[in-house]
Amino acid sequence: MNYLEAVPAVRRIDTDRDDLFAIDVVGHITAADAENLFGLLEAAYALHPRIDVLVRLVDHDGVDWADVSDSTIEQGTADAVAHIGRCAAIGEPNWIPGAQGILPASVPIEFRHFEAEDEAAAWEWLGAKPLSAPVMPAGS
Repeated sequence: MNYLEAVPAVRRIDTDRDDLFAIDVVGHITAADAENLFGLLEAAYALHPRIDVLVRLVDHDGVDWADVSDSTIEQGTADAVAHIGRCAAIGEPNWIPGAQGILPASVPIEFRHFEAEDEAAAWEWLGAKPLSAPVMPAGS
């Protein structure tokens, strides 16, 4: 494994809101990355009973869902329903319809997708600002 392969695909974004969980998802998400993400969310839930979430996709290249345990996915889904108010997704692909398809029909999460060029609107929708520069896509 070389140095670049060791870089986590899920990276926290510092924001001006304590109750906003914001991340960059860069490249391909392994099962270890997904497990790490669920752990980071659990820590956020421990600090704030209700949170909003912002996910910024950068050069997204799929997720190894088949390698994530069913119990992790079930617990992550239940926790999301219990703790997330709003979720903004920035970039492609738009994974919101798939997420809504696995959640209960009465889920209280308000989802919204934004194109990469409309990122400022996503931050505004959540009433927050990033405190660090965004990760740039490859070739930018």
